[in-house]
Amino acid sequence: MSGVGFLRRVWLTRLSGPAAERPLLRQILQQRPARILELGLGTLERTERLLRIAAGLGPVHYVGLDPFEARSSVDPAGVTLKEAHRRLHGLGRVQLVPGNTDTALARTCNQLGMFDLVLISSCNDRQRLTRCWFFLQRLVRPGTVLMQEHVRDAGHFWQEVSHERLADLASQTILRRAG
Repeated sequence: MSGVGFLRRVWLTRLSGPAAERPLLRQILQQRPARILELGLGTLERTERLLRIAAGLGPVHYVGLDPFEARSSVDPAGVTLKEAHRRLHGLGRVQLVPGNTDTALARTCNQLGMFDLVLISSCNDRQRLTRCWFFLQRLVRPGTVLMQEHVRDAGHFWQEVSHERLADLASQTILRRAG
């Protein structure tokens, strides 16, 4: 297995921290995604870890959508666009799209192509995320894995979003628009 030996794989998927990210690491090691889309980068630590591992398995094209400097005072902490470019440089082909997730996705979805792995951070505003489902449906193929971060009292965790659930959420978005 190029890039990740057995002991490193065990460490990453069973012992490394933060524990909540282990499902993402397992998914990357199992799937070896060549194209990754992330909605909401936050402070970038998770993104850097994941891209280092994915890049060790093969070439990676990463697209990250985030408000960057347009973050409001009530939004979770994050990085600037310039800092994100600096920190992610060299970890693959990186494309960063500034703006609110819904408008950035609507603006660029026809040019982005299909993805192998889609990560949806909990730092996304729920209302804005609701408007994203329709566009996300255009960016996935049958083998695409969607992972969404959820926050609960005990902490946060990642859960896979099935393609059926994505279709349901996208159709609810269309129905809301129709009135």
